[in-house]
Amino acid sequence: MQPSDLELYTTRELIDELMRRKTFLGVVVHSREELKSPDWAGERVFSVHFNGNLGAAEAGRLLEAVAGNMDRTYD
Repeated sequence: MQPSDLELYTTRELIDELMRRKTFLGVVVHSREELKSPDWAGERVFSVHFNGNLGAAEAGRLLEAVAGNMDRTYD
């Protein structure tokens, strides 16, 4: 697959493909609405997806670890 091939798929299709993969161990966070401009103005609503490889508690701990790392990285 070429990088440009990804442009042929919707965000939902890409997320669904990741959720089907038994090798995927992670969380996908995405904006519910497509970003139409490079600037982010106002509030956004996000969706979180994880598959059967993680339980809800594990996914929550993973997101906490990412958030904690972001705090240290961007201070």
